[in-house]
Amino acid sequence: MKTVINIKADKEVKEGAKKLARELGLPLSVVINAQLKQFIRNRSLYLAEIPSMTPKLEKLLERAEKDLKSWKNMSPIFNSADDAINYLGRL
Repeated sequence: MKTVINIKADKEVKEGAKKLARELGLPLSVVINAQLKQFIRNRSLYLAEIPSMTPKLEKLLERAEKDLKSWKNMSPIFNSADDAINYLGRL
């Protein structure tokens, strides 16, 4: 016997989930049922989000990679602490 569950979800979350399920060729109810069954079977909940960088951080990392490849904004290798201190004093 099937039953209906009413849940509150953000509109963007619902639409994103429906779109992804549709791309996979599944109704959203199949995805939700699979997750509920896994929750019951494992008696645990696994939540994961793929981390993403902000555009500002992506730009900063691109610049840092470019600087590294061209050895720009890089300090030399020091043989002693005194050499490092002298170098920093000249900046």
